[in-house]
Amino acid sequence: MADRKQFENVVAPDPELIHILDETRNIPVSEDELREQRISFAYGNAFASELITKESVRCASQHIRLLR
Repeated sequence: MADRKQFENVVAPDPELIHILDETRNIPVSEDELREQRISFAYGNAFASELITKESVRCASQHIRLLR
């Protein structure tokens, strides 16, 4: 079977980053932080339209609700 190139030059993880991840792993995320993450995700996937701003995504997120 052919060697997979994605595994040829695997770099060891940064110890400082591992330490930070370990310290923050169990910190709960507030509803406001989660909302901002969703807004940021939606804005980042908006295909660089000049009409879409982070504020317009924030406004739309207050009016659009998913049906349950």
